[in-house]
Amino acid sequence: MSHIIVVEDEQALRIDLIDYLMAHGYEVTGAASAAELRAALADRSKSAPELIILDIGLPDGNGFDLAEEIRQGWSGGIIMLTAFGATEDRIRGFHSGADIYLVKHAPLREILAATQSLLRRVQNSSQAHTASRSDHWSLNAADWMLRAPDGTEIALTATEYGFLQALSECPGAPCLRADLVQRLARPQTDWNDRHLDAVVSRLRRKVASQTTIPLPVRMVYGKGYAFTAELQQSNAPGL
Repeated sequence: MSHIIVVEDEQALRIDLIDYLMAHGYEVTGAASAAELRAALADRSKSAPELIILDIGLPDGNGFDLAEEIRQGWSGGIIMLTAFGATEDRIRGFHSGADIYLVKHAPLREILAATQSLLRRVQNSSQAHTASRSDHWSLNAADWMLRAPDGTEIALTATEYGFLQALSECPGAPCLRADLVQRLARPQTDWNDRHLDAVVSRLRRKVASQTTIPLPVRMVYGKGYAFTAELQQSNAPGL
């Protein structure tokens, strides 16, 4: 059963969406604010969400910024459902990470159809990614190289290497943000969570520019980062 989070501060619409999607067989969690969404993403008592239906106008933030935040470490689907229907808003929505942009008040049947279509795409992508994880990644301490399952070798900076080395020491579990920040910080530098997220974003882009296999690093909300594939370490030059 797919898990969907509906983020909508208008109570009547949120309830209608939750009831309608549950009637069609989905597990649905409601959130009225950005804070409630973050709490829902961090909740490990439920299955991981595959899709978020996201309003833009929220009492404690906006959906554009929230989508960008979510996209730092979450690969599920995002449907923006909002009263902002101008072309500029649609473009901003897609740039911030939305897969589908719907304008209120779209019929529930249309929202359901968009949900079903996007879930198929997300699930197919997840299956392909899982299949690719049967091959391992390698991290070389001798020359700071990351080797992807397809054999591509990616040169790392000292910070990128330190980040991946830390993740390799936490197999099957996330490395805590505070521990990563402390480990990667340099003397006389003001290093914080934003610097850590920037390192991860740059590393994702670097890997994506050199191989078609996405970097299997997942953000665990409320905790830190985890490497979700096998990562072997080597000290020999040339991997």
